[in-house]
Amino acid sequence: MEIKAEKITPYGTDRPKGAQVEEMFDNIAPAYDFMNRAMTLGIDRSWRRKVVGTAAAAAPRAVLDVATGTGDLALQLARAIPGAAVTGIDLSEGMLSVGRRKVEEAGLAGRITLQQGDCLNLPFPDGSFDVVTVAFGVRNFEHLDRGYAEMARVLRKGGTLIILELSVPSSPLVKPFYTIYTKGIIPLLGRMVSSDSRAYSYLPESIAAMPQGEKMLALMEGAGLTGCVLRPLTLGVSSIYTGRKA
Repeated sequence: MEIKAEKITPYGTDRPKGAQVEEMFDNIAPAYDFMNRAMTLGIDRSWRRKVVGTAAAAAPRAVLDVATGTGDLALQLARAIPGAAVTGIDLSEGMLSVGRRKVEEAGLAGRITLQQGDCLNLPFPDGSFDVVTVAFGVRNFEHLDRGYAEMARVLRKGGTLIILELSVPSSPLVKPFYTIYTKGIIPLLGRMVSSDSRAYSYLPESIAAMPQGEKMLALMEGAGLTGCVLRPLTLGVSSIYTGRKA
């Protein structure tokens, strides 16, 4: 399957996508949390709560949050699942620095570990985690099949992968408004708030190029996950994908 999202990069240079993504997130780390709230009108919090609810239902002892960024999902997971140790991994040290401050302020440093690393080469043994989560991260993977294979590898048998990702709504009534908002308003707001003018133009481009729906489920199944299902959220502007390791 040709995956257009792998070719969409933040700066359009010939450097590897991973290096460009790391630079972009280092640049926007100070404004990232504000932009998340502003872009989604705060709805991203409710999307993460749904991910956390699915994760909590599995009663995990060890959770890995891939592309953890500033740690929002890792924090919500730790608060909702008191018995779980949560590990977050991300390419961007700038994002992780923000996340570590938030973890310390929340008094959860004993249960949340945030570390820098490559999501395509996870530094963990096979079967290390009961649940693996990713929020708004897979579209930044340089190679999606490798990313899914790595996440499946570190899941224990019977473990659950939960992916939260932005998506393009299919409704002809919603899509025109979505297009105006993502291609016009979000880049403008990003230029006003962030020091990286390109980052928030890359965002809608990468969403549009990302496999969605059945194509995303096929990628998960190709990594050996079973029972893969899709749950659209908020008129289709976001989606949760889940699958289990057989």
